[in-house]
Amino acid sequence: MKTVPQGNEVEAVMRQELALGDRALAAVAPVLGHLLASPGQSLVSDDLVARMRGMLADVASQLLAAQRHAMGTRRDQPLSDQRIDALAEKLSGSSTVLSHCYALAMEGLISRQIEQQAGIDPVLSPLMQELIASSDEATAELAMTAMAAQARFMQSHRRMNLPLGDLTADLFHEVLQIWNRFARADGPEVLFKTEARLRDSYDEGASRPGLLSRLVATMRGGAKAALELDHAGFALFASILASATRQPRELVVLACHERQVARLALTLRGAGLSASDVARQIVVLHTDFSLPDGFAQLTEGQALDLLGSAPVDRQG
Repeated sequence: MKTVPQGNEVEAVMRQELALGDRALAAVAPVLGHLLASPGQSLVSDDLVARMRGMLADVASQLLAAQRHAMGTRRDQPLSDQRIDALAEKLSGSSTVLSHCYALAMEGLISRQIEQQAGIDPVLSPLMQELIASSDEATAELAMTAMAAQARFMQSHRRMNLPLGDLTADLFHEVLQIWNRFARADGPEVLFKTEARLRDSYDEGASRPGLLSRLVATMRGGAKAALELDHAGFALFASILASATRQPRELVVLACHERQVARLALTLRGAGLSASDVARQIVVLHTDFSLPDGFAQLTEGQALDLLGSAPVDRQG
């Protein structure tokens, strides 16, 4: 990031850096939509785009499998690849679904990156271990369940999958709407049975984001004190930071990208971390980094105001 000679200019500098990051985030969905629409694996269809393709196809497969069951079709009858691809294409037309897949792919890649570079376990962090060992039985049980969900997430990341049960409620509803329009020709009875089956099996509180959010809530005032990436691990770190700044978790994950350092710095400052602690957390992710002169004079309230005034779509 740029540096300035006068510390009282830092707010203007951060606003400018944040605006640059906002423009980059605003371009994510259209660019990814174009890449996903490209046939085959081109040079620009990198690992991240390939993972997104896999997740969209997996969501489509789960929806069509539920529909097949509702229609009474034998389970051993394979799904049509053409139908899976067609529904996946419809799903990719939603900027909300696309942004969510992007954030998940990014989270998995960042988790792997910091595991390799800093030895931070993506599943069983020191904080997670402490919560599992809690004397409060409910907290310990919840931590165990959250750890299992995080282990499944990392496995899904490797397999390029996305379980429907790990979608947020709003996203789950949108995915069902897209499927409903896609399958309308199959008749209202099939649509009703399929949707009822899917909704009956869905529980947002049991999703990975829901479990992590509930676990953070059990920490109460101690959550902010746990904002140390090497101690909390990336999954809990992102959930704690989202809770502390009242931002969507997806946006916090995306703030950890190398082109969003200003957003991450403001988010950490808005969560109450000192300038030195902000720098220490960011260096874990981005070694070639320095805060602008005067950042220490930026208050927690100013940081939150800057984040609140950013025009970026809060869905990610």
